[in-house]
Order: sequence, then C-alpha cells, then structure tokens
Amino acid sequence: MMRRFSILVLFGILFAYRGYAGAPEMLMQKQKKHRGGNPDTTRVEISNNGMLIDAKREALTGNSKEAMSMLNKYIDRYPQDPVGLFELGQLEASQKIYADALTHVRRATTLDPENTWYQLFLAELDQLTGNLGEASTIYEKLIVKYDGNMDYLYQLAALYIQQEKFPDAIRIYDKIEAKNGVSEEISIQKQKICLHENDLKGAERELKKLIDAFPADSHYLSILAEFYMANGMPEKALVTYKHISAMDPENPYIHMSLADYYRKTGEKEKAYEELKLGFANPNLDIDSKVSILLSFYSVNQIYNDLKEQAFTLSGILTKTHPNDAKAWSIYGDLLAQDKKFPEARNAFLKVISLDSSKYAVWEEVLRLDAQLGDFPHLASASQRAVELFPDQPLPYLFSGLAGFQLKNYEAALKAMTAGAKMVADNDELLAQFYMYIGDTQHALKNDDEAFKAYDKSLKYKDDNAYVLNNYAYYLSVRGTDLTRAEQMAKKAVSMDPENASFQDTYGWVLYQLGKYDQAREWIGKALKDKEGVSAEVMEHYGDVLSKLGDQAQALEYWQKAKKKGEGSALLDKKIAEKKLFE
Repeated sequence: MMRRFSILVLFGILFAYRGYAGAPEMLMQKQKKHRGGNPDTTRVEISNNGMLIDAKREALTGNSKEAMSMLNKYIDRYPQDPVGLFELGQLEASQKIYADALTHVRRATTLDPENTWYQLFLAELDQLTGNLGEASTIYEKLIVKYDGNMDYLYQLAALYIQQEKFPDAIRIYDKIEAKNGVSEEISIQKQKICLHENDLKGAERELKKLIDAFPADSHYLSILAEFYMANGMPEKALVTYKHISAMDPENPYIHMSLADYYRKTGEKEKAYEELKLGFANPNLDIDSKVSILLSFYSVNQIYNDLKEQAFTLSGILTKTHPNDAKAWSIYGDLLAQDKKFPEARNAFLKVISLDSSKYAVWEEVLRLDAQLGDFPHLASASQRAVELFPDQPLPYLFSGLAGFQLKNYEAALKAMTAGAKMVADNDELLAQFYMYIGDTQHALKNDDEAFKAYDKSLKYKDDNAYVLNNYAYYLSVRGTDLTRAEQMAKKAVSMDPENASFQDTYGWVLYQLGKYDQAREWIGKALKDKEGVSAEVMEHYGDVLSKLGDQAQALEYWQKAKKKGEGSALLDKKIAEKKLFE
C-alpha cells in the first residue's frame, strides 16, 4: 500500500504540471467569455500555474501547512479545476487527514471521471478509511474499462475477501483463471475460500483441477493428501500417498508423509518403517529429519518403549549424512540422555571435527570429560576451547579443574583466575570459580589466599555445601576460627546429611573443639559408608577413641587406616607406640 502511495504522489506531481495545459485553458476560455477578451487573461493563466507551483514547492520542502493553505486558496479561485483538489487530497492524506482527503479527491474524480489515477487514489483512501464497498465499486468499473488488467482483478478479489463476499471473490478469481489459465496461486486461494465456507467438495475440486493442470507435479498430490487427512478422509489420503509413491518413488518427503499418516491412524510399526526409509533417503534434507526426530519422539517416549527406535533413526541419520555435524550432534544428545557417556563424547568429538565453531558442543565435550574423569583429555580439549572461544568463561573453569586434578596447580590457578574475570551477571558461576580457586590455593599451601577465595565464593552463594565443608575442615586442621568452622560444617551436613565426607568434617571440627562424644557420633556415621570410607576417616575415629580412653580400639582403627594405604605423617608413630600423637 505504501509503495503505491509514493508512486501516486509522484504521479500527482506530474498531473499537477500536466493539468496546466488543460484546466487553465478551460479557465481562460471562461474568462474570455466573461470579460470579453480582456488582455489580462494571459496573466490569469500564469497566475494559475504559479499558485500550483508555489504550493508544490512548499509541500516538497516540508511546509505542508502552508502548502495546504495555498491549495485551498487555489480551489476557492478555481473550484472546477480537479488538479488542485487532487493535489490537496494527496497532501492531506500524507498528513493522515483522511476525511478531508476523501472529500477533495472525490470531488476531483467527479470533475474528471476519466482520470484513472484519481480513481485509484480514491479507492486507496476508501480502503484506508474502511469504505471497502466504495473501493470495490471503483475497481468493478476499472476492470470493465481496462479488461485484462490483472492488478485490478487481484485487488478487487482481495477487497471482496476482506468484506467476506466470498462468492464475489470466487467470481473474480474465475475471471483471472479464464484469462491466465489454472495456477497454484488462484487454485489454492479458491480452495481456502471453499474451506472457510465448509465446502469440502469445492475445495477438493479446486485441488484436483490443479493436479489435472500439472499432472507431473507430485507436490499438488501431497497438498490433496494433506487436505484429506485434515478433513477426516484417511482412506483417500492413503490412496493419494501411494499414488505419489508410485509416480515419484524418489520423492524425499513421501515416506515422511506416510509415516505421519500411519502415526495418526495408530499403525506405529508402519510409521516407524516409513521413517526409516525416509531417513535413509539422502535427498531429504537433514533439517527436516532432525525436526521430525525431535517432534516424533517426546522425552518420555524416548526413555520408554521408543528409545531403541530413536537410536536406530539417529544411527541411520549419521550413516546417510556422515559429514553433517547436525546428524552427530543429535546422536550425541540421545546418547548423553541415555547416560552412555563415552559414546556420547565420541559423537560430540565427531561434531567438532566437522564444525569446530559450535561452542555448545565443546561445552558438552568438556562436561563429559569431567564426568568420565578423563582429565588429560579435559586438559587438551579445554585449552583448545579457550583458544577458539577466549571470551567464554567455562572453558577456563574446566581447564583449571583439569590442571587441579593433574596436580598442575600453578597452571590451574592461572586459568581459573583468568576465567573468573570474564564472568558477568552469573553469581552461581562466580561461586564455582572461587571455590576451585580456594581448593587450588590450599593445594599450593596458600591457606590465607584459599580462605579469601572461599569467602568470595560464599559471598556469591552462601549455601554451597562443598565450600562450607572444605573451608570448615581446613580451618579445623589449622586450629583457627573453630567456632565459625563448626557453624559451617554443621550447615554443610544439614544440607547433605548422608555425605560421609561432610559427616567426618563436622566430627573433626567437634574433635578440635574438645567435644569428643559428639565427634565420635559424627565420625562414626561416616564409617557406615563401607565402600567409600577413607583412611583419613578411620584415623580420625581412632584419634577420637584415644581421647575417650579406648586405646585398644583406637589402635585397631589406626591399623585399618594403615591397611588402606593412606593416612597422616604421624600414623606409623601412633601404631608403633600405641598412643595418640598430634
């Protein structure tokens, strides 16, 4: 609409000047009769031209108010000149003064009813002001005057649809079809109208007409089959789908359509077989396959009876599109959901070998490395991710974690310190960074720096049980700030009461505070973790028993700790002399 408006404005400029050859001459003749051939009539014509030119100049320089004032004066002086009325109407329309614009343009068309541009602009104003019936009347006249003008016919059909005069719209579309022949655009539009009117036979007729006109195009058969499915005619849909399959066996979408048909009719096995055929067709684009795979199987279905089907289809996808990263990515997602972590990592590694620009996939690889405890691979993969995505903080965190686990503490600290500076508006992630920085500083025997890092971590997330536990334990080992250590250890164990490490920490803090009975209770709970109990916990329990006067049982637990192969530097001395050393 706006594009035509700007064209009409241009034509308005042309008409303004073209009108000088007609309207002023008419005015001059009238003045001659009135004044008896007064010599001043030549000046009247010049005055006429000058007023319009001056008004147009004001309009073009943006002084619309002055231009409208000048045009109103011109119309007062030359009320029978349609050019002035049309110019004023256009200017008013550009200022959205539609009621006045309608009045002036309508008068212009009355004075010059043969001017097509006036008629078109009037029709546009009628549409803008909701006078669709008036606009339709104008176009009805224009299609008679300009038989064969497709633009006018299309515009009239659209106006009838807006007014819900659907039979009239069909009549106009029939005129277009009679002139241009059957086309997809018109047939589909008529089919939509039939559907709106609940005329299913009419809609079917239009689609069949399109198929008859283009018998080699299976796309139209697909539209017909979908029409049958949408309107409760599955038998006809199946016949149509089979027709497509017979005439166009390489059609990349037919198996997907049949799969959808069988799924809707409850024939799940047939749907699955069609899906396999479709996924094996290299001509079907991978985006369609991925979309179908994601929509056909819900998460609940994948974890129940359709999981194997999902894996089979994903496997077909990777075989049919072996060099497409998307195929391996969705396969990796399925494997990860099924907790097949080594296989998932391999799939994601294939993705980044094909397209290393996918940051989210790199993140999945790093998470899986950590999950699998493959810290050498995590170290190399995270370093590569840092190089590719230097502004992303998580690869630095994983690089630091790998360095910590491999006892490359200086490198770990460097990576995590750099990564923490890149975190923005993510307190949870900052808490993670400073937690690991604290652990690394402790490993470097920088306890003061470790405690500063733990304080920062707790500032961002005060309920991080891991930080609370470690912080409390290292304070207890150091023998400082034990009251705070007790509070933190107690909070940690309350958050995760079955965690043996937390139980031992709380017990050891109580031991350092001289609360030996309570210490025995909590470290005793940690001992119930039969498989995961450490030498450290056993030694702690022996120390508590020794404080409580049970030296025989204390020795027994020190010996168990020794057998475990770990323990403090004083463990051998405790066993040898059968007494506690601190």
